[in-house]
This record gives sequence, C-alpha cells and structure tokens, in this order.
Amino acid sequence: MADRILVFYGSYRRDRQGIRLANYCVRELKARGADAELIDAQAVDLPMLDRMYKEYSEGEAPEALGTLAGKIRSADAFVFVTGEYNWSVQPGLKNLTDHFLEEWFWRPAAIASYSAGRFGGVRAALAWRDILGEMGMVVVSSTIAVGPMKDTLDADGQPVGDGGKALEKQFPKFADDLAWWTAAAKAQREKVKPPY
Repeated sequence: MADRILVFYGSYRRDRQGIRLANYCVRELKARGADAELIDAQAVDLPMLDRMYKEYSEGEAPEALGTLAGKIRSADAFVFVTGEYNWSVQPGLKNLTDHFLEEWFWRPAAIASYSAGRFGGVRAALAWRDILGEMGMVVVSSTIAVGPMKDTLDADGQPVGDGGKALEKQFPKFADDLAWWTAAAKAQREKVKPPY
C-alpha cells in the first residue's frame, strides 16, 4: 500500500510564494508512488487556537477540525513546508499544528523550508525540528532549503535555473530518507503497540 503523506503549508500572505514548493513536494511524492495530499492552512482556515481538538466533547469540534484530525491520524508521514518569518516559524502553520497533539504521535516528519533570501528558511526549519519532536514526531535528518523561491521554482512550480537544479538533486535523498523512516515506523507499529 502506498505511503499516505500529508504535506502541510502555512502561509496566509496574499502573494505567497511557498505554495510553489508545497505543490512541488506533493507532485514529486506522488511521482514516487506516495499517496500525497496538500493541507493548506489558509484553505483549512482554523480559528486561532482556543481549544485543541481533544478538548472538545465528542461531536462538538468544528467540522474542519474533525476532518483534519482524521487525516492526520490516518497518515503514515508528514512534510512541513515552512517559510521564515523574522527568523522564526510561520504563525499560520504553527496555529494549525497546535490544534492537535496525540494525532501526530509515532510518525516521521520532514521539513522543507524557503525564504526570499539566500538562507532558504533554515532558521525556521531549525525551530520546527524541536517543535515537531515535542509533538511526538521523529524528524528525519534530510532537509530542503529553497531561497530565493523565484530563482528555484516558477509560478507553475517547475524548477528553473541553478536553484531548480539543486532542488531536483536534493529531493530524491529527502524523499528516500522520509520513506525509510515511514517504513520503519509502520513496521514497528505492526509489531508493538505504541507505549502511549
């Protein structure tokens, strides 16, 4: 059965560029045989965190929250596509992830970052490593850092220039690392029930 991978993207900006990288990741994961789906925080449009999903009484959570909780629970792995805001994480993506906790447990995650500058969002990626680990995920060591976006992917998400060539070279290792940890986590869950 194909790996079920959710690709999360969190920008709410009007002229957002990172959606190119999110769509690229979904397309390339599908080309490798994964069942990949984009989860766009802007499209899901959760309210600012007041209650986590688990804090609602059964049947009381907003429909979008319940639907997303089911998708997260049924996923085998996650990719977080994150921009860098003031050397830190995007508030839209952070807000989305904070609505859940146990739903994330015991699955691997990978981080693809981007920025308008040459650092490619690596400072946000470093912050996400700790956040995702605290939320019960194993974060794979391979990363992708894209910057500047305009020199890497065009408006249709197609690689351009030297940045695009670098991304095409990086992506297979990134995907292979995530696939290895996904297979390991699936095998372990089949053998032993998670401890909590």
